[in-house]
Amino acid sequence: MWRACARPTARRSSPITCRQNRTRSSSASSARAASSWASRTRRNSAPAAAPSTRCSAGRCRALAASAAKDAGYPGFVPDACLINRYAPGTRLTLHQDRDERDYAHPIVSVSLGLPATFQFGGLKRTDRVQKLVLRHGDVVVWGGPSRLSYHGVAELKGGEHALLGRRRINLTFRRAL
Repeated sequence: MWRACARPTARRSSPITCRQNRTRSSSASSARAASSWASRTRRNSAPAAAPSTRCSAGRCRALAASAAKDAGYPGFVPDACLINRYAPGTRLTLHQDRDERDYAHPIVSVSLGLPATFQFGGLKRTDRVQKLVLRHGDVVVWGGPSRLSYHGVAELKGGEHALLGRRRINLTFRRAL
């Protein structure tokens, strides 16, 4: 299942796309969290497989390139992957990804483990933040006018994931060079 989530902008209506690999529909809390996001759903001819916890560099790069292509960024080939590990009680404050040489390439984020609340704001830290619950296997892509939007992760709640235990792992693919 794909759900494309568009954060309204003046020039482009779909800067962020969420690939949700669950075979059932989103939970009520996810629907509420995404209520201010324009969304549409389409089914692929074959169900998308959740990323393996043993993701070879080639498989992970292919996943990121495929997600970027489906979100409207054909030709994206990541050359870097940032891996963040979160334990319950930790968070990632609002920030911009400004370390890359060229902002024309999107950011592709893969969530594994415990659910997390992704916060997506505007081009100023003080802009209003929209929230989206991300679960194991969700892939988020953003670029274009929203490429430099502030984003972060709210404090991770406790829980136990069947494969990863009491943690969340995020793989962030980008074109750094």
